[in-house]
Amino acid sequence: MTKPAGSSSRALFLTPEALYPKIGGGALRAASIFEYLLTRHQVDVIAFREDAREVQTPGASETLVLDLPHHARHALARGHRNLRRSVTGRPPLLDRYSGFDRQIAQWLKGRHYDVAVVEHFWCAPYAAVLRPHVRRLVLDLHNIESTLQATTAAASRWPLSLPFRRFAEAYRKLEARWLPAFDDVLAASGADASRVPAERVSVYPNTIPYAEKPHVKRDHAIAFTGNLEYDPNVSAVRWFASEIWPRIRRADPTLEWRLIGRNAHAIAKHVRGVEGAVIVGEVADAIHELAKAKAAVVPLLAGSGTRFKILEAWAAGAPVVSTTIGAEGLGAVPGHHLLIANEPQSFAEAVHEALRRPAPLIRHGRELYEERYTTESGQRLLEALGL
Repeated sequence: MTKPAGSSSRALFLTPEALYPKIGGGALRAASIFEYLLTRHQVDVIAFREDAREVQTPGASETLVLDLPHHARHALARGHRNLRRSVTGRPPLLDRYSGFDRQIAQWLKGRHYDVAVVEHFWCAPYAAVLRPHVRRLVLDLHNIESTLQATTAAASRWPLSLPFRRFAEAYRKLEARWLPAFDDVLAASGADASRVPAERVSVYPNTIPYAEKPHVKRDHAIAFTGNLEYDPNVSAVRWFASEIWPRIRRADPTLEWRLIGRNAHAIAKHVRGVEGAVIVGEVADAIHELAKAKAAVVPLLAGSGTRFKILEAWAAGAPVVSTTIGAEGLGAVPGHHLLIANEPQSFAEAVHEALRRPAPLIRHGRELYEERYTTESGQRLLEALGL
């Protein structure tokens, strides 16, 4: 897939989060689409910047960088923001990325594009300012935000569940309003596509670049990976630490539980004093770190989209134990590609089963990753969609 010599086709790519370095599921998904567009079009980028960080858009023709106001990230500040959002009915992140219409409109003067891709529903309201300059307007949904907020509410304790329920209702109304404004909508899975109130919805799965299975010594450990301040990951760690891990440790006191990912401060209180729990923190290569573990656990109680942590575990050759919602949308067959459990005791038993008989899960998980979830296979779908 190479851009034809002398191609005059132009694309616009609007992203609310940094593409590079490719850390986290959002960056991985968005970068895969951006890099595909570069093979087909001359690409301009509209990107948001926080805390004066450098915005990298290699290959872009021109880039408009929009500076976000300072956003304190400590717990008190986040609580105050969510209280304000709950009162005003403006859900999280959509409010964060709003208010730049005038700057975008000024920059777009005299510009016209064959296609524009908007990343995340948080930026969907910019459809109004983009439409006069774009022939085909595409929205890439990393999650269905109303579903994400509703499942987070269900996984949260009262009274923390209350604002999430309000956010879910607000997002449902906003989705009904803004999704029909796009010519095409991309969803991460068939399950998510079924929740989209729009006429033209296509599945573009989450993918990761092809990686050879690492050949490293496996330690007597299991691993959980992800952005550790993401609400579904926080609730997963809390549940696993309190309800599941003690059952596992009683049967295998030498087993270690590793927590891998950025923003480890957000889960520290949930594992403080928990024997055998080790916070590894941010790493350069999640696949390499997962390959050192004997299994990956995905005890998610909330979420939308699909989980990059499972794709990385399959690529690493680590057997996966997940809840139903954690594995949703991947088309994995329970007992074949991974193990599924939704209660503490059954989850603990499934972890022991994965440790005893990992080989079939490793083989079949790796095969599914290679067949459906490499960046290369995903970009062939984008080509079929004519982007």
